[in-house]
Amino acid sequence: MNQPSAWHDVLVRRMRPVVTVVPYVLLGVLVAFTVAIKWSVPGSLLIDLALCGLAAAWMLWMVTLHPAWRDRPRLMAVFLAGLVPIMMVLVIRDSWFGFLTPAGYVYAFSLLAWPWELVGVAGVAAVAATAQMSGVPKDTVFGVAVYAAVLLVNVIPMCWLCWIGRRSDEHAGRREQALNEVSEANRKLEAALAENAGLHQQLLTQAREAGVFDERQRMAREIHDTLAQGLTGIITQLQAVEQAAADPAGWRRHLDAATRLARESLTEARRSVHELRPEPLETARLAEAIAGVAERWSTLHGIPVRVETTGTVRPMPPEAEVALLRAAQEALANVAKHARAARVGVTLSYLEHEVALDVRDDGTGFDPSRLGAGAGGYAEPEPAATGDPTDGGFGLLAMRQRIESLSGTLQVESEPGGGTAVSARVPVPAGVDA
Repeated sequence: MNQPSAWHDVLVRRMRPVVTVVPYVLLGVLVAFTVAIKWSVPGSLLIDLALCGLAAAWMLWMVTLHPAWRDRPRLMAVFLAGLVPIMMVLVIRDSWFGFLTPAGYVYAFSLLAWPWELVGVAGVAAVAATAQMSGVPKDTVFGVAVYAAVLLVNVIPMCWLCWIGRRSDEHAGRREQALNEVSEANRKLEAALAENAGLHQQLLTQAREAGVFDERQRMAREIHDTLAQGLTGIITQLQAVEQAAADPAGWRRHLDAATRLARESLTEARRSVHELRPEPLETARLAEAIAGVAERWSTLHGIPVRVETTGTVRPMPPEAEVALLRAAQEALANVAKHARAARVGVTLSYLEHEVALDVRDDGTGFDPSRLGAGAGGYAEPEPAATGDPTDGGFGLLAMRQRIESLSGTLQVESEPGGGTAVSARVPVPAGVDA
């Protein structure tokens, strides 16, 4: 047996006052009418009153005094199975008890679950048809045919109405289930998007931390290999000066060596400090720093540079600003050394989730296949005298490593005689603190 559905639950709540009051009101009116009609026939009146009392007691016990039983489909089926025969007997005795059938319909529609609802409605409809045919004799074929026709006229529409209610209930249930599934899918999608965003931010953070760690390791190696060794050499030469006090030529030689080592160490110290935070970024934001670098480069080399900034300028992490500024400096240096360009364009673009730097020139260009890995990655060959940016040095390689350490990308596009375009992109989500 099916359990009562949501549609039944709503119907029960809405019809609770009707279920509680109306049947007794109808029964009371019919009892008063019966007493008025049968006052002179006490025997028949007592039987009717006994049946009415039985109906009232049955309704009182099964429904009114035990409201929790209304949620027990089997018990409500038993209730209506007992009430319908009592109503049928009353109708057979006195046709005016057919006015009690609305109470029977209320009980059937509001208390029974499918398919017992259909059976209960049909039973009450049979009681109504019997009341309507009380004056027609049923001992003839015509009478039976008329009774059957009236019975069908009552049963079929009410059962059809019951079936329509059932279909509506199923449709509402499927619609509610679909809405719940859509809501659950949306919730899972939002959770997945939030998780992906968190993972993306975590990856960016890890990439930045790895870049910072690599830079610290590089600086440590440079200090050890240059400054520390230079200072050690200076101390050694000064100690040798003390020991060569009696030898003017040796003394001068050791002093010159110490002086040379000191100058070289000072140069290395200045270079290392300069790379920690480029001087242009000390007094300006990235866009202004790149514009200043381009202006000084143009003045030095006599090549016009057009600098543009697109999008909404926003703060960036220092390491991202340094990486893009170094990329601009290296790209302009390559133009000066190799491109023989007449014009250069520099564009800084603030996009939704990244910042892009594009440096383009109209110079001689070169064959990008000589950069190696392709698709934005490359490995530089050994130094050669071919006159293009793939010759010697590690400028492009250093640029790529610096950008990729921040989870960014670097692409170089060129063709012989068609100029060169260098594009560096660094992920910087909107709202990041500088």
